[in-house]
Amino acid sequence: MNVFVIIASLAGFIALTLGTALFVAGEFSLTALERSTIAGDVARRGDRRARAVDRAHRSLSFQLSGAQLGITITTLITGYIAEPVLATLFAPVLEAMRIPDGVADGISLALALIIATSLSMVLGELIPKNLAITKPLAVARATATPLAMFSSFFRPAINGLNGSANALVRRLGIEPTEELGSARSAAELAALVRNSALRGALDPDTATLVDRSLRFGDLTAADLMTPRVRIESLEPNDSVRDLIAAASRTGHSRFLIAEGGDLDNLVGVVHIKQAFTLPPQSLATTSLRSLARPITRVPDSLDGDSLMDRISSNGLEVCVVIDEYGGTAGLVTSEDIVEEILGDVTDEHDVEESDVTPVGNGFRCSGLLRLDELQSGTGYRAPEGSYETLGGLVMFCLGRIPRTGDIVDLPQRESAGENFLDEPEPRWRATVVQMDQRRVDKVWMTIIDGSAEPGGTEASRG
Repeated sequence: MNVFVIIASLAGFIALTLGTALFVAGEFSLTALERSTIAGDVARRGDRRARAVDRAHRSLSFQLSGAQLGITITTLITGYIAEPVLATLFAPVLEAMRIPDGVADGISLALALIIATSLSMVLGELIPKNLAITKPLAVARATATPLAMFSSFFRPAINGLNGSANALVRRLGIEPTEELGSARSAAELAALVRNSALRGALDPDTATLVDRSLRFGDLTAADLMTPRVRIESLEPNDSVRDLIAAASRTGHSRFLIAEGGDLDNLVGVVHIKQAFTLPPQSLATTSLRSLARPITRVPDSLDGDSLMDRISSNGLEVCVVIDEYGGTAGLVTSEDIVEEILGDVTDEHDVEESDVTPVGNGFRCSGLLRLDELQSGTGYRAPEGSYETLGGLVMFCLGRIPRTGDIVDLPQRESAGENFLDEPEPRWRATVVQMDQRRVDKVWMTIIDGSAEPGGTEASRG
């Protein structure tokens, strides 16, 4: 084999490898692109390349088949050209090493096959694949037109291969599609938002708002409600003056009216604005029974989206949540829904502190904090169990009604630490700081590291 043939073969090998790279880059860039990205590029630039990418993405199945055909053709020809040339180049070296001819031919052919395949894979497939995934739009703009020209030239062959493949796919009960679907589930969108925030592509406050909005539909009335133990109620025989006094004392504008203070025996609901419709001399003589309006009741399993519709349609912007036994479990207002999406919303009447407050080397948390809120606020991931709040978790771990000063080491999720590549999750300790009768009101959360307990005193383990 003369020098000219060797040089021409090597040049052909390089050209065919670049052809393989073109087809690989075109294939991966088109599949990595979102329809919204392409539409934005067309609207922003509107040039020939943008329109070529748009046309290619709308006939994605055909273009991918063309890319696969191009990859197959160039790879086969590359192997056909490169292997004998490389084997010829290795032959003199092996002869100088005095290796027998039969063995030398086998070794030179094997070396040629390994080197040609490795170069073709690295230069023709792996590098363009990584470029296309990293910069899909730029790569697609560079490769869409030549890929479309190749596919058009080999249209009969591509259509024949595509038709055979589609027929087999239909026999499996699946209908082939020409364009890549771009729909995303709520979970996928939430993961995308969090990843964008971590990479700095999305403002953290915006990412938090979007993430809360996406997770809202998965919550239920039981997650959103103000629990029964925190509901302020009045009795039917109380006067409007008592309503005004309760509103002044609590800052609330709506009150449930319950016979004998029993929330399972509700008469209705009153709003403070109803007091302003009465003359001042009748405030002490008008009973709340005469002003009470029927209240909407919803099951505690109702999802957040449906609950929002119920609240916005009943005029009072409040619903009573009923548990599976028919008793009153809690109360949901429009403010509860807004705070679930926007975070804590306070006005001049609110005096309560945040549910999670960083203090020293730990967190002061409300015992009514939901477990998902606990994870967002402190990072502690509670295992699944028969509890829904931090107070319920502490009570579950103690096996009794907690007392102020009780200390408990909180359990970890069973999945934590299963993968030895993952960093072990820290162990957390909870100290009951304050009780509200039999309910855990405030809890001090710290990572177990030998730190002192809150207030510098040693709490007793019950």
